[in-house]
Parts: sequence; structure tokens; C-alpha cells
Amino acid sequence: MKLLTIFLFSLLFSYHAGAQSRLVKFTTSKGEITVMLYDKTPKHRDMFLSSIKSGLYRDALFNRVIKSFVSQAGELDESILEREKQHPELPLKRVAAEIDTALFHKKGALGAGRNDNPEKSSYINQIYFVAGKIHTDAQLDAIEKRKGSKFSKKQREVYKTIGGTPHLDGDYTVFGEIITGMDVAEAINSVQTNKDDLPLEPVLFNIKTIKKNRR
Repeated sequence: MKLLTIFLFSLLFSYHAGAQSRLVKFTTSKGEITVMLYDKTPKHRDMFLSSIKSGLYRDALFNRVIKSFVSQAGELDESILEREKQHPELPLKRVAAEIDTALFHKKGALGAGRNDNPEKSSYINQIYFVAGKIHTDAQLDAIEKRKGSKFSKKQREVYKTIGGTPHLDGDYTVFGEIITGMDVAEAINSVQTNKDDLPLEPVLFNIKTIKKNRR
């Protein structure tokens, strides 16, 4: 089963790889993860690259880890919203949503966190890796009914074989995906946490741009 999962994941990567131009590497205390950023989400791609260059993710932490759901990094909602509350004179820093049905919450997807705003715009300093789980047709049908949306044939295939968090589709921007280091992402998502989902042992990481493909 594990070999089948690896094979399916490699097929998904080959499906996207030809159209993308930027790769970044997460060096974590659990190992390395290489991520491909999507060119179909240029605002999030450029925001993330700018954040890396500015050092925003230097010695950063995975600070909210929920098994079989997501591994979140960057600043927490509470501190972002509290800071904004304390400084109402400053403009909110958000990235406009770039939600695309072709870019969905499969296992290994990189998404941008946000608060409950009607525009679904993203924080500039909160990201997450999708861990998720495998879903059945019945479970996907129930999500469709609840959200009033439809999964594509490809989405259903992925969610039934590789897994993910389909109920997040349409509400958060996905702007990249893991291409190597899925085992590292799984190790991060499996760490022990406290009641607030904070890892008991800090999981640190740094990010650097490692490649720009020529088209």
C-alpha cells in the first residue's frame, strides 16, 4: 500500500511540475521537505518568496499540529488578531484569495491560513501543510451536500487514494505542494502535542529558495 501511495503521489507531481517555476526547501528539525509553489497563485507565491527573503521564516516553528488534519506554522491567529486590535491605525496585511478548484487540499498541499473574513483573504505569515486522511465516496458526498459544491473526478480519486482535507476546499488558498519529504511532513504531523495542539518538543524550520526552472 505504501508503494502504491508513493506511485500515485509521483503521478500527481508530474501532472503539475511542467507548469511551475519556483521550488523552496524547508529544513526542519525532522528533516528536509521540498515544496513546489504554484504559478497559478502568483500573489501567494510572491508573498511567500518575499517572506522567505525577509527572514520571516528564519528559525520558525510548527506551532499547531493536529494529527490527520494539518501542521500549521508561522504566527497563530490569536496573536495576529490581538496585534491588529491593539493597532487599529495600521492597515490590515492580507493577501487576496486565489482559490482554484484545480488546486485542492490533497495530502502534502501547502495552504495559507486566514481568519473568518468574507473575502477569504490570507494572512501573510501563517501557512500549513495538509496531512488529512483517506475519504470514502459517502464521506465526499456528505461534504458536497453540506457545502453545496461538487468535487471533480480527479479530486475524488485523490481523496480516496492519497487523502487530504476536502472540507477546506473553496475556503482557503492552496499555493503549493510537497514534492519530496512527505515522510518528514508525516513525522511532524505525528509529534506529541499539548491540549492547545502545540508540539511538546519544538519543531523548528528554515526555508530557502533552491531552484528557478526555465520555461
